[in-house]
Amino acid sequence: MIVDLLIQFLLAMAGTLGFAIIFRAPLRRMPACVFIGGCGWVSYLITVNCFDSPILGCFIASCLVGLMSDIFARVLKDAATIFIIPGILCLVPGAKIFYTMEALLKEDFTGTAEIGLQMLLMAGAIAMGLLVMGAIIRVVRTAIRTFIA
Repeated sequence: MIVDLLIQFLLAMAGTLGFAIIFRAPLRRMPACVFIGGCGWVSYLITVNCFDSPILGCFIASCLVGLMSDIFARVLKDAATIFIIPGILCLVPGAKIFYTMEALLKEDFTGTAEIGLQMLLMAGAIAMGLLVMGAIIRVVRTAIRTFIA
């Protein structure tokens, strides 16, 4: 199990590196982007294995990606989107989109609805995870500024 997760982590890092290169992330920020993408994918796998829910897995993994991106943005003094965009792309349900189209072309409308709904919920979970984590970070940052000042 641990060896499998390590292999998945390394492959997710390789995929994230490819997206970081395509989106022209700064070279000095690529190690952080790659690490965030690998951690996001491993957290997705662990959540799916524990709870058997890819939707919850996407939500938790995108929350982790959002949190880590904000931390790296603060530490490295750069924009969080530099880390979020390559880091989140491993979670995009591309296979579900393919299987939805395949079921649609085969005129399997029940399969299309079933797979398509799961794909939409996964994509929504990714968006909600980033949104929720961004809101939590903003509230915590405001509270810290209020109590320190």
